[in-house]
Amino acid sequence: MGLLKVIEWTDSAQTSNVIVQKYTYNIKNDFISKGSKITVRESQAAIFVDKGRIADVFLPGYYTLDTNNVPLLTKLMSWKYGFESPFKSDVYFVNTRQFVNQKWGTQNPIIFKDKEYGLIRIRGFGSYAFRVIDPGDFMKEISSTGASYTTDAIVGWLKSLLVTNISDALGEANLSIGEMAGNLLELGEIVRKVLQPKFKEYGLSLTAFNFENFSLPPELEKALDQNAAAGFRRGNIDVEVTLAQADALREAAKNPGTVGGMMGMGVGLGAGQAMGGAFHSMNQPRQEAMANCPSCGTPNPVTAKFCSKCGKPMGLTCPHCHETVTAGAKFCPSCGKSLNASCPKCGKAVTPGTKFCPDCGEKIA
Repeated sequence: MGLLKVIEWTDSAQTSNVIVQKYTYNIKNDFISKGSKITVRESQAAIFVDKGRIADVFLPGYYTLDTNNVPLLTKLMSWKYGFESPFKSDVYFVNTRQFVNQKWGTQNPIIFKDKEYGLIRIRGFGSYAFRVIDPGDFMKEISSTGASYTTDAIVGWLKSLLVTNISDALGEANLSIGEMAGNLLELGEIVRKVLQPKFKEYGLSLTAFNFENFSLPPELEKALDQNAAAGFRRGNIDVEVTLAQADALREAAKNPGTVGGMMGMGVGLGAGQAMGGAFHSMNQPRQEAMANCPSCGTPNPVTAKFCSKCGKPMGLTCPHCHETVTAGAKFCPSCGKSLNASCPKCGKAVTPGTKFCPDCGEKIA
């Protein structure tokens, strides 16, 4: 019967991917007795397993095995005589540091419902990191009691867990495709928090989750590019007009003094304003010119022949040639003379059609 004095595990570059390592006895049928030492280094935990059951878990520190600091082992082993009898127990060291730069990717597209484009297929890839936070749960749920358990045995399963749940995580993020592309860091943190409870069920913590790239179906990428280009053109129409003006000035400078050159300058300088004015005019309702009835003063369209209120003729009579003229006209279309009438007695100017002078009462011819 050998007496173990020091129980420890030294991690190295050769064991950098080891998560759980079973302690190996140096001598066959060796035992642990009172006074044995166990060293648990930082980023480690030690698990005592007796007859297939987890007996105790030791966190980083230096321990002397006796009935005072291993109460669970003492109770389990029924050491009623002060730890006098040696015992045989399996010891497992669990690496609790972060395992970084683990890769993930979508072998098949993920169906995602976008707020703008509806259901679309997306692909992505990146990296993640994890660590063991509950050695007991990890051993019971994942590693069991094998001699060694490495990241190679678990990363495939973790990748499947990530990809399976990432669609739900993206849905909870409630971001559009455009927002995702511009906020990959924030999106990775959102997904990490959503997936964290899944990892905790197995004694693990998802410490980091990163998106390195998003890819969309080619037809959707083309549509996004076209929308971006259209937006750029709409936002830079003033620049295009300025360039057109500059081109027109250069062409006019080549032919100074010519009508064509001046027309080119005019077209170049006024193109933007003319187009804007034309569109503005098209959108404005047309207003018809109005004229007051010479009898009752009611406004009527200048094309009306009779007043819509009193029914009397809207036309006036030229005081010179006595031809009928349109209401509101200033000169007679027949003789070309002014339609402004005057009193023959006092000479006061009166409105055409007036029968009596408002000042002296003289009859207007």
